Amino acid sequence: MAFESQIKEWQDRAQSLTALNLKAIEPALLELNDHLTLRSHIVGYTLSDADTTIWRTLRENRVAYAYVKQNLMPNLCRWFRYIEEAYPQETKLPERPKGAEAKKDGKSKEKDDGANYDIGLQDVGDGTGIVTRFPPEPSGYLHIGHAKAALLNDYFAHEKYKGTLLLRFDDTNPIKEKQEFQDAIVEDLALMGITADRTSYTSDYFQELYEYCVEMIKRGKAYADDTAQEKMRQERMDGIPSERRDSSIEDNLARFEEMKKGTEEGLRWCIRAKMSVDDPNKALRDPVIYRCSPDQSHHRTGDTWKIYPTYDFCCPIVDSIEGVTHALRTTEYNDRDAQYQWFIKALDLRGVYNWGFARLNFVRTLLSKRKLTRIVNEGVVDGWDDARMPTVRGVRRRGVTIPALREFILKQGPSKNIVNQDWYAFWATNKKHIDPIAARYTAIAEEAKVTCTIVGAREGVITEEKDKHAKYTNLGKKKVVFSSSVLLEQADAASFAQDEEITLMNWGNAIVRKISHSINPLAKPSGLKTVTGLELELHLQGDVKKTSKKVTWLSTDQNLIPVELVDFDYLITKDKLEEDDRLEDFLNKNTKTVTKAVADCNVAELAVDDIIQFDRKGYFRIDKAFAHGEAAVAFNIPTGKSK
Repeated sequence: MAFESQIKEWQDRAQSLTALNLKAIEPALLELNDHLTLRSHIVGYTLSDADTTIWRTLRENRVAYAYVKQNLMPNLCRWFRYIEEAYPQETKLPERPKGAEAKKDGKSKEKDDGANYDIGLQDVGDGTGIVTRFPPEPSGYLHIGHAKAALLNDYFAHEKYKGTLLLRFDDTNPIKEKQEFQDAIVEDLALMGITADRTSYTSDYFQELYEYCVEMIKRGKAYADDTAQEKMRQERMDGIPSERRDSSIEDNLARFEEMKKGTEEGLRWCIRAKMSVDDPNKALRDPVIYRCSPDQSHHRTGDTWKIYPTYDFCCPIVDSIEGVTHALRTTEYNDRDAQYQWFIKALDLRGVYNWGFARLNFVRTLLSKRKLTRIVNEGVVDGWDDARMPTVRGVRRRGVTIPALREFILKQGPSKNIVNQDWYAFWATNKKHIDPIAARYTAIAEEAKVTCTIVGAREGVITEEKDKHAKYTNLGKKKVVFSSSVLLEQADAASFAQDEEITLMNWGNAIVRKISHSINPLAKPSGLKTVTGLELELHLQGDVKKTSKKVTWLSTDQNLIPVELVDFDYLITKDKLEEDDRLEDFLNKNTKTVTKAVADCNVAELAVDDIIQFDRKGYFRIDKAFAHGEAAVAFNIPTGKSK
C-alpha cells in the first residue's frame, strides 16, 4: 500500500508518547499538532492504524490525556475528539480481561470496517506491476458515479498495490466533447486527492487505431456497412446478418478509405466488427467500430481526421498498448467484457484482465450524462456545478467535504451488488466531518421575526466574547451582543404561554410577562393570532435543564447581516427512472426554496466555502459572502436525517 510505510512510521512514533512525563512527550505532541493542521486523519483520507494507534496511546496515558483535555493544542484536540466520535468502535477501550467477552453461539464478533478489499485483482504478483486506468469522456463534468470509478482505480493502483494509475481521456466523439469538460475533470480529480502517474488521450492513438481497423478488415474480421440505423438495430436484435457482411476485403478497404476522406460516399458507411450474427450476448452481434464524422472539428486534433473509432473498439486496444493490466469497469459492462476480449484476441494484443464493480446509484438521482446534459442545456439547473446536481462539483457546492466523499465511496468498496442507495448514509458520513469544524451562529427569518423587550437586562449594550462552538473550543471566539431589545422567531413566540419560563440560548432563563397579538384575517382557520410583541423578564438564576423551550434570539443593537438560507429538493420525483419513462414527466417543479433572514454580526466575516451551523436551523455552506450590503447566501447541508 502506498501509505503503508507512513502508517508504520506513525505506529513507531507512538512510543514517544508513552512516558508519564509531560516534558518528555511535549515535543512529540507539538509535532503531531503541526502535522494535523489541515488534516482529519494522520495518514491519507480515512481512518488507518496510524490514527487508532496514536489515539489509544494518548488515551491510555493519563498525563497525555489530561493535557489533551485542556485544549492547548487546537489541531491535536480537534483530531482527538473527531476520531473518538466518528469511529466509536475503533476507539473503544477494553473493559474486560481478554477472553471474558463470550459471544452468542460461541462466535466472536468481528469489527466491521465497511468495504472488504481482500477480494483482490487477478494475478497481481508482488503488486508492483499493477496498472489501472480511469478513462473519462470529456463530454460533461464528473458525477459521483465517476468518482467511485476514479477512487477505486486509485485505491488499487496506489494503496492496495504498488502500481500505476493512468488517466486517459476517451476523446473519440468530437460532437459532445469540450476542453472545458477536460479541464474540469482534471481539477475534480485533484480535489479528490487523485493524482495519475501518466495522462494520455485516446486521440493520441488515432493513427494506430486506424491501422488496427485496416488490419481487421484484411483479416476478414471487419466489414463496411451502409445499412440504415434503424434497420441495423432491428437486424442485430433479431439475429439477421447484414447484406454487406460478406463483402470482399477489397470493397471494404475502399469504402473505409472513402470514410477516411470524409466524402459524400464515405458518409454512407460505417465499419462493423465481424463477431457474430446471433450470439445470445447481443454485445457480440457485429458492433460498429468506426463512423464517419467530417463536419465536426475535434478539440485536440482539429480537422485532421474525418473518421472516429467507438469506445468499445478503442478501449481494449489502447489499454493493451499502454500496459494496463486490469480494466476496472462497472458491472453494466459485463456483457461487453466478452467483446473487449474478442478484440484483444482478434488483433493478437497483450492480454488485459476485466474486473467489475457495482455502479454507485442513488434514489431520485440522474446519473445519465445524456440526461444531465439535457437539464443543464434546458436551464432546469444553473449549470454543472448547481448544488442540485450529482456532479462532484455539485455535491461539493451543497456542502460535502472531500474527505467525506472519499470515505463514503471507499466504504462502498468493490462490491458487485447493485443497490439503489438512499442519500442518508452519504450525508451522515459528511456530518461526521463537518461537525468539528462548523462554528455556530444565529439567524432569524425576516418574515417571522418578533421584536421582544427584555426586562432586567444590564443597562446599555453589552458585547461579550464567546466560543464559536461550545464543544469544539479550538474554533475561536465570536461576539455576542446583549441588550434590552431582541428578535425572536414567530414560531417560538407563538408557542409561549403567559408567565411561562423559557431559555434564551447562550444567555439564560426568562419569564414571559406580556404577549401582544394581532389577528391575521387571511389565516386559516379564521382568527389565527400572530404575535407582534413580547416582554420577557430575565430570570438568570433559573435552571435551563427544567425548561422545555430553548429559543434563539438576536439583539437589535448590532449590525444585523442579511442572509439568504437556501434549501434544495430532489430533481426527480421517482426513486428510479425506467427506460421508457419520460424525464419531463418526473422532473420536480419545486426544487429550491429561499428564506430571507438576518444573522448576527459575526456572519459578515464569513468567506465562500466556510461551513457553519445556524443554531436550530442546521449546517450551511457559504456560497456567497456578505459584501457591499448584499446578502450572504448559505446553502443548507443535509445531515442524513429525514425532514
